[in-house]
Amino acid sequence: MDRWNADQYLKFSGPRFRPGLDLLAQVPLDTPESIIDIGCGTGDLTLAIRARWPQAKITGMDMSADMLAKARKLDSDIDWVEADLTRWQPASPVDLVYSNAVLQWIGDHPAVFAGIAGMLNEKGALAVQMPRNFDAPSHVLMRETAAEPRWKTVLDGVLRRDPVADPGVYYGILADLGFRHIDIWETEYLHVLTGDDPVLEWVKGTALTPVFAVLQGEERAAFVADYAAKLRRTYVQRNDGTTLFPFRRIFLIARR
Repeated sequence: MDRWNADQYLKFSGPRFRPGLDLLAQVPLDTPESIIDIGCGTGDLTLAIRARWPQAKITGMDMSADMLAKARKLDSDIDWVEADLTRWQPASPVDLVYSNAVLQWIGDHPAVFAGIAGMLNEKGALAVQMPRNFDAPSHVLMRETAAEPRWKTVLDGVLRRDPVADPGVYYGILADLGFRHIDIWETEYLHVLTGDDPVLEWVKGTALTPVFAVLQGEERAAFVADYAAKLRRTYVQRNDGTTLFPFRRIFLIARR
């Protein structure tokens, strides 16, 4: 079942896409001829890739049919592919593999990065961004709610605690794969959100999707109500109507 809801995800398209644009701006390639956007989602960042390198052959790959339905309306010249990253390889090696906010969903990162490295030609580069905010209240409170007696059995193992490692771990993975030019940094964005329960609405489009894949109907509504009450006590709406949502992310760029 496709658990992704493109409309929910796009509610915060501006702050969601900014890290991807920041990553793209740091890619040290002048004229790549072939590019893969892994986990392209709705395709908005794939269009930004196209704008920077209009001459390149670009493939946007995602496993969500709902996301790709949005993407296919944007640009018919981009090759939109529905596939599972862990089982897919391009027909031939490429100059750049770009991945924004995707790999945190996949386990065994040494194997994942080895697979990505296998997609690149001998001068190719990879550019990856992942959230690294899993110790933030938004995620801690989600796990605490899932661990309560009412939910513990049905949600056991659904939410991973630390899917993204420390920067030094990724340096080691990339160095072991033969990359010699490695640039890794972290940024904490302060997202200024508006509306009712904006942090809840944000995570409905991403971090809550594993819970939504398990809980339906009244059970889902009850879980969300319990979790939302905790979020409101932590992410308090300011007098000007905004809610501040700090969000840390890790960026990786590597070339051989």
